[in-house]
Parts: sequence; C-alpha cells; structure tokens
Amino acid sequence: MRTHELVLQWIEKQLSDGDLALGGRLPGERAMAEQLQVSRTSVREAVRILEAMGVVRAGVGSGKDAGTVVIAEPGSALGSTLRLHVATRHLPVADIVETRVLLESWAAERAKVGVPELEEAAELLDQMDAAADIDTFLALDARFHVALAQAAGNTVVSAMMASLRGAIENYAGELTGNLPDWNATSTRLRAEHRAILAAVNSNDGAEAAELVAAHIQGFYTEAGVGSNPPPN
Repeated sequence: MRTHELVLQWIEKQLSDGDLALGGRLPGERAMAEQLQVSRTSVREAVRILEAMGVVRAGVGSGKDAGTVVIAEPGSALGSTLRLHVATRHLPVADIVETRVLLESWAAERAKVGVPELEEAAELLDQMDAAADIDTFLALDARFHVALAQAAGNTVVSAMMASLRGAIENYAGELTGNLPDWNATSTRLRAEHRAILAAVNSNDGAEAAELVAAHIQGFYTEAGVGSNPPPN
C-alpha cells in the first residue's frame, strides 16, 4: 500500500467512526503527518485526491475558511469521472440512455408534489422557451432533468443524476447534428417537458414515468442512437 493510501484509509475510518463529520476540519498537514508517521507530501496527495472526489474542500491562509473541511459533493466527482469515460467512448451512449430511463422514470414516479425542486423545474422550462441557442437549451434541459430526479428525495439517485448532467449536455450537443430539424425537435421536447411536469404535479406518478421514458428514448432514437430503444 502506498503511503498516501494509508492517509486515505485513516480519514475514511475517522468518517465512518463519526470522529469526523460534515463541516468538520481535518487535522493540519503537519499534525496529520506526525500522527500517522508519514511525509507531509503524502498527506497533501491524499487531500488532493479527496478534494477531487468531492469529500473535502481545502482552504488556504487563515480565518474561518482556512483548513481542510469535510463536505459532500459526490455529484461533482462522479460527473468528472463520467465525462472522461464518455469522452474515451468506453461508455456507450446507448447504455447511458438506458441508465437515464431507469433512474428518471423511477424518480418521476416517486417525485413529491410541492417540493422546491419542482418549482425550479417549472422556472427552467420558462427559460428554455426563451433559449436563444442550442447550447443554452441543452444546459437548461439537463438541469430540468436533474431537478425532476431530485424531487424524488433520494440522495443517491440525486447524486447519480447530478453526475450525469455534464455527460448529458456533452453527448446531446453532439447528437443534435444528426437531427433533421432542430426547431421542430426543440418544440416537441418543450411540450413533452411540460406534460411530464404536469403529470408529476397531478400526482400521477405512473403517467410521469411513462412520459419521461418515452421522452428520453424518443430524442435518442430520432438522433440515431441504437436501432432499438432501451427497455422501460
């Protein structure tokens, strides 16, 4: 085991034992190095890895923002990893589409009426109507789907959807070049978004799940991803 892995292992145990919690600060670099009998370089490497994973935020200087603070941003770290793997073409777009259908149909069926995420989703639809270009539309589209998933209140599903957001924007942007008429497609997508949100707000989870699955599959089928849509 490499030295920085010993530091990671120690921090993981501190978290699992409850000795470290959200908002808590790690011991200083020197103190941690002395306690674990490792070099300060190993401590710095471990902290950098944890920061990239969205587990801590490293501050510099002095004052209330100084030190390394425990945070929880799994979506950010997962998103970076997914985007890289999508870029290598190791993760087929068709598989990501199927994953979206599974996650989003599950979340749409269980979305809770009246939560702030649904208000955000409605605002995003209004912004989408006024979007001046494709990139802006797709960014708002991805945010809408994340908000809809977050309305189910499942933190793991929320983190997974937040992590998919960047990948969704990237590959959706690439696929728009395959569409015969973007204006017609965007008009249809906006109408489908509103129908999905209306079903959720009417507490008709089964209808919302069917609509969101058809919505996702329809876009990628139109863009030529796979000869057969992923199963619902």
